[in-house]
Amino acid sequence: MGILSMIGLSGKSESVQEFMNKGAVIIDVRTVGEYRDGHIKNSKNIPLDIISSKVEEIKKMNKPVIVCCRSGMRSGQANSILKNSGIECMNGGGWQSLEGKL
Repeated sequence: MGILSMIGLSGKSESVQEFMNKGAVIIDVRTVGEYRDGHIKNSKNIPLDIISSKVEEIKKMNKPVIVCCRSGMRSGQANSILKNSGIECMNGGGWQSLEGKL
């Protein structure tokens, strides 16, 4: 297994645009301070260290989720947590790269 598949960046079954077309919510898993320094408009900030405690809240959104961070590592971890909780999710990688795909 390559590093990209371990962090959820390879083998995407759907594109970012397909997720957005289904009304996806973007969750930025960086710290509050990092998020404050710049983020994707209308994204939600749920830092990685608390995302497990927010799973039920995220499920209630009833939307697919695209997670992002600075480089794709933390969002890869968040992607695994959310998918294992039954949430339709994809790793969008770094927020600036993701923003360019929107």
